[in-house]
Amino acid sequence: MAIDDTIQLVTFNLGKEQYGIDIMQVEGIVREHEIRNIPNAPAFVEGIFNLRGDILPVINLHKRFHLEKIKKDESDELLSGLIIIKVNGMKLAVKIDKVAKVITINKSRIQPPPQMIKGIGSEYIEGVTPLEDQYIIILDIDRLFALKELKQLESLK
Repeated sequence: MAIDDTIQLVTFNLGKEQYGIDIMQVEGIVREHEIRNIPNAPAFVEGIFNLRGDILPVINLHKRFHLEKIKKDESDELLSGLIIIKVNGMKLAVKIDKVAKVITINKSRIQPPPQMIKGIGSEYIEGVTPLEDQYIIILDIDRLFALKELKQLESLK
């Protein structure tokens, strides 16, 4: 198996589902800091926060995709936080319920997305891959936000 045949994913939980993002698009994972609300922001924007001098919009994917929230216990709270991603040259923070782990999978195991997966449209999904007794939904972060939305988020800073 050549290195080009594999992809590394940062996996995390949102609600009852497990998601993955290509590690090359992840800038980092941080604990949730003080998030400041912004008046007139889109409904899926939790607010903004300061990361080492960078002011980043915080995106709530529960609100973005109308996902059900699950009750978190204390250990889940310790693993919740923000994944810093770069979309079209712009840094964003995505709020997650629980960071899982970094995994390496063979690209040949990625299957096309089903038409609809619990609220997230297939246009936002790069594919689905089996992992042990479940599957991971691989998000296409470049398509998570329309350019118009990104311009709107940029204006919040």
